[in-house]
Amino acid sequence: MNAKKMRKTIVAGNWKMNASKDSVESLVTDILSGASDVSAEIIVCAPFPYLSQVEVLIEGSNLMLGAQNLNVNASGAFTGEVSAEMIKDFGANHVIVGHSERRSLYGETSEIVAEKTKAAIDSGLTPILCLGESLDQRESGKTESVVSEQLNKVIKMVGIEAFNNIIVAYEPVWAIGTGMTATPEQAQAVHKFIRDLLASSSQDIADKTAILYGGSMNASNAVELISCADIDGGLIGGAALKAEDFLQICKAG
Repeated sequence: MNAKKMRKTIVAGNWKMNASKDSVESLVTDILSGASDVSAEIIVCAPFPYLSQVEVLIEGSNLMLGAQNLNVNASGAFTGEVSAEMIKDFGANHVIVGHSERRSLYGETSEIVAEKTKAAIDSGLTPILCLGESLDQRESGKTESVVSEQLNKVIKMVGIEAFNNIIVAYEPVWAIGTGMTATPEQAQAVHKFIRDLLASSSQDIADKTAILYGGSMNASNAVELISCADIDGGLIGGAALKAEDFLQICKAG
């Protein structure tokens, strides 16, 4: 059987720090109005203050809820932080870990990302594990070494079997908000590299793990990208804030 057919298409919307009570209600309502006939798995990753609102809005629907970050600790004196159990308390199933903005703006190392991945798994959340290289790293031929270092830290921390409950997202940082875009061939090449890395530990895990593309996927390029052999959906930024565009991406798989 074709391994890609074993994997469900997944589209996750990362709203980043964009939300208000009014805009969340409008966006989620509009997504729900067109989501019932979508075969892809749909996840919306909301900012922490809006998890409760989204939980109520999506009740009984085929949408799933995710958060954008978590603290590695279960509880305690960590002012301003949010734990995996708190996220779960609002009906979330997923959490983004290691997003390029967390790595670049907040200094999250591969070790920290691995610890966050473990914290999520230990609490029963599905991590959306982000991997990817900067423009400098790509231009100096370091894409594979950067991505393998990021992934291997997680494998070492949680073990390959944990990837039964991990979604991977490849984010070419150089193609996010820069005006540059990765071609489907460039994206597919790195997705295959990631899958081959997983396969070096377990072919079965590699065949089953969903690897999403997170480099400015939009309504016009989603079909071409998702049709690639190792691209199983998208982690969507800007287009996730427009229901019509987001639904078009969801239907691309």
